[in-house]
Amino acid sequence: MTALGLLFTAMMLFPVYWMVNVSLTRERDMRKTPPDLFPVHATLRGYREVLDQQLPYLGTSLVIGLGTVAVTVLLAAPAGFSLARLRPRGGGLVGFLMLVAQMIPGIIMAMGFYAIYLSLGFLHSVPGLIIADSTLAVPFAVLIFTAFMSGIPAELLQAARVDGAGSVRIFRSIVLPMSRNAIVTVSLFAFLWSWSDFVFASTLDSGGAHQPITLGIYHYIGNNNQEWNAIMATAVVASLPAAVILVLAQRYVAAGVTAGAVKD
Repeated sequence: MTALGLLFTAMMLFPVYWMVNVSLTRERDMRKTPPDLFPVHATLRGYREVLDQQLPYLGTSLVIGLGTVAVTVLLAAPAGFSLARLRPRGGGLVGFLMLVAQMIPGIIMAMGFYAIYLSLGFLHSVPGLIIADSTLAVPFAVLIFTAFMSGIPAELLQAARVDGAGSVRIFRSIVLPMSRNAIVTVSLFAFLWSWSDFVFASTLDSGGAHQPITLGIYHYIGNNNQEWNAIMATAVVASLPAAVILVLAQRYVAAGVTAGAVKD
């Protein structure tokens, strides 16, 4: 089983390795038959072009990703606390609607946002993309927060109420500090979704002055379809932030996603 796991993992990661390999390969070595499995004559020319041309796109994606994380946590954490602990009337229906929202194709939502933004003059703007990307992350985040906060011992919250703490104080001083794993999980997925978004970006910001890295790669391929080392170098650089964040946060993500799955 371990050998099969390693084999399947190698198969899934091979395109990533090949992307890195091509990003370091010289242009005159691109069409060698058979191709080199290792960049024997490695070059950093593609990465220099990334630094020269793609940094503005990377900066825009970083702003959009962090903005999406902030909006998602600010909206989803109180909503999850309300559904898990305050038990409002119609809470079950709200949870069901969150599941339904996850099933709506992104292109349909993009068309709706386009009509709304067109009438409001909100197209081609970074805040518009942040709001649009948040609509993908908030339903998922509410479900994660609800499951996690349902597992917080009720005795702890009741003791705080006996000491005179209200719902807002309990949420801010007790529930949020105990929900670190859920916050990291939600933040990570919100950032990854916004970082890799292409549908909303191409629909709502294709002609804007500040475009994310997905559009940067798309335009670069269209303008330089022969310079594959530079294209792959752009893809490598665009993948690094998400990969590093995922590796650093994986133990929190495992705890956050499985919260509420088992109850005593």
